[in-house]
Amino acid sequence: MVPMTDTTTQEATQASPNTPPVAPKRYGYRVRDQFGQHFDDPWDWLRDGGNPEVRAHLEAENAWADAVTEPTREAAARLVEEVKASTALTDVTVPIREGEFWYFRRFAEGQSYATHHRAPVERDEAGVPVPLVPSPGVPTRGEELLVDENEWARGHEFFRLADLYPSPDGRLIAWARDTSGDERYTWVVQEASGRVIDEAVVDAGYGFAWADDSASFIYMGVDDAWRACDVWLHRVGTPREADELLLVEPDEGFEMGFAPSGFPGHVVIHSSSSTAGRAWLWLPAHPSVRPLPLMPVRPRTLVTAESAGDRLFIVHTGLTQEGALAQAMLPEGGSPEALAQLGMTSSPAYSRQALADRTPGTPLPEDEPAPLTPFESWEPLRSPGPGERITDVEAHAAYVALSLRSGSLTQIDVWDRREEKPTWRRVEVDAPVRTITTVPTPWEDPLRVEFQSQTVPPTVAEVSLPNPTPASSPENPHPEGTSETASLGVRTLRTREAPGWDPAEYVEERVWVLARDGATRIPVTLIHHRDARPDGTHAGWQIGYGSYEVSYDPEFETLRLPILRRTVYAIAHVRGGGEMGRAWYEDGKELVKEHTFTDFIDVADWLVDSGWVAPGRLVAEGRSAGGLLMGAVTNAAPDRFRAVLAGVPFVDALTTILDPTLPLTVGEWEEWGNPLTSRAVFDAMSRYTPYENVPDGALLPAIMATTSVNDTRVEFAEPTKWVQRLREATGQVPSTDEAGAGSAPARNPRERPIILRTEMVAGHAGPSGREGRWAARCEEFAFALGQVGISL
Repeated sequence: MVPMTDTTTQEATQASPNTPPVAPKRYGYRVRDQFGQHFDDPWDWLRDGGNPEVRAHLEAENAWADAVTEPTREAAARLVEEVKASTALTDVTVPIREGEFWYFRRFAEGQSYATHHRAPVERDEAGVPVPLVPSPGVPTRGEELLVDENEWARGHEFFRLADLYPSPDGRLIAWARDTSGDERYTWVVQEASGRVIDEAVVDAGYGFAWADDSASFIYMGVDDAWRACDVWLHRVGTPREADELLLVEPDEGFEMGFAPSGFPGHVVIHSSSSTAGRAWLWLPAHPSVRPLPLMPVRPRTLVTAESAGDRLFIVHTGLTQEGALAQAMLPEGGSPEALAQLGMTSSPAYSRQALADRTPGTPLPEDEPAPLTPFESWEPLRSPGPGERITDVEAHAAYVALSLRSGSLTQIDVWDRREEKPTWRRVEVDAPVRTITTVPTPWEDPLRVEFQSQTVPPTVAEVSLPNPTPASSPENPHPEGTSETASLGVRTLRTREAPGWDPAEYVEERVWVLARDGATRIPVTLIHHRDARPDGTHAGWQIGYGSYEVSYDPEFETLRLPILRRTVYAIAHVRGGGEMGRAWYEDGKELVKEHTFTDFIDVADWLVDSGWVAPGRLVAEGRSAGGLLMGAVTNAAPDRFRAVLAGVPFVDALTTILDPTLPLTVGEWEEWGNPLTSRAVFDAMSRYTPYENVPDGALLPAIMATTSVNDTRVEFAEPTKWVQRLREATGQVPSTDEAGAGSAPARNPRERPIILRTEMVAGHAGPSGREGRWAARCEEFAFALGQVGISL
């Protein structure tokens, strides 16, 4: 065993108004000898959140952050007030129908959390539900209060209600509660009156669906690495030990997920890695029947399946990496009664009590029945056009909605199922830059969409299909209305209010920046006041992400409005994200991950060279995997940015991806590569992992990192260690190595401060409640604005 040693006898240095805290180096906690590289991490002892010395260090870091941000504290408070002034503090969401009730949330001035309500459905003479659009602060006819988050949050430093599902009969409400931020949920089952009748399901992951009997439901179990791998059946009112195991995903590279959607008689359960997937069908009318396999795993074939009752609509990458749409007929017309005969029924032999010694993810002993819809049965319906990426499908009684990307923007195409041959019509939104998504609706209701941009508040609209196409005949081969361009009707239901904000005062455009390779064009969403000119005087704010094929689409946030008012704002849609399709993602992962970082730097250079941003006045921001981006660009181009905001940053990437015992690691190997087995991957990650590549002696930007002790996705140790290394490398604190090796010339820690703000009870998303979030983010914003010379 490698001995654990301390290079100094001193305890951790506490912060003073002029001195940041110093954590002593202690060797032997995590030692790496791989592919000829030796690395003994001197600060890995900070990983132990239960160690009182670690807790004291985090408190000292918060004290130093308090001292550094004291000059901008009033500015932060003014930003919070500005955000409040642009927020409809008393507000209401557009209701979603479930059965005979409309469900919606309300927000009230002076309250940090939402309240959840419902009102009965009213129908017109034809029996069609009349859409409900309630007014803020005004109760609608028959309205009931279901859940008051403010009451449930009382006495908790953190509170989150993640999902809420009414039972099919409308008698019960189930919702997920998290009071620590670790995203391990308790399912609360209550009557509509509010009386809680069941809190037995604890430590659950995301995923919930009611059975038709309204007396049982399925939920997701997670393993020690927080991988969603088990599907359990719970009967309301019974102990958790009686829950029965229905389905297992034993492959550590895959993770399961599900939610009710599409045809109400079926629930599709997906299991996916970043390159492949499979799915099962659960029958709510027969909750004890184990989910039936739909298709096996096929190499490099991602799958998203949606049930339409008698068939599946499937988006997959089996023919092209940019996705294609197919359909597959279900046996027996998809009848739940007939399909139930094909499956195996669970029993108490598979209860938690009977499987008490079982490790989560351990496979069930029985073989599954044959897949209902193997790949060979799929009928092609649509391939992507040039520059398109087909991403998702939703099936309803009257239509199919296809989500896709084209020209770096989201699109929605609709097929009226009354037409035998698919004719796809696009939902048109008159805006050069916008994000459009579907809104969940019941099986028989019309399509709803939401569209917005960074400057335009979100609008929820109902989409109506054209009149049915008349049949053709020899006498009339082209009857009226058969044009593929027959337009969809779009009726606005509600646009969110943003008091005092006028989108017409701002220009929001998509520009394209040429990357350093001379061939790649990087899309950038650029926002500035309409009177601003590229005269080289403005402060700039650049944000990015660039991982997991996640797109950083422009969406409206009142929290961002103070930044838009004061800077030239740019979203860099860098490689590794999904903005330009699957190929764009593939060109920014694994061995070419560094394209994500060089793209971001090239956009920063363009902002200055074009005159939109003054040299030395650019802020960079990224969160989570975007925090990895922040660390990498800070190391590679420290002179490009005056301030960096790194939220819950993934900055110790190589250490994490080398440790399969940490949450999420095994599933991440398809994103980053596996450095345990591949020398090429190990070398690539060694070059860019931020913590291990901080340049000694460089003048780095001012940096504010934020983290939370209960973060499951990025452990708090990563930014905590990173901040120690940053300060040492820049000479803000003395090196604690015995010989002072690698120490940099001393530098005033107030000159370009490096601070860490840690939430002691929170998770990956930071503080809970809108006012808690506003206060935390506005502290960051005020810090960064002050660094680029903007006072409030």
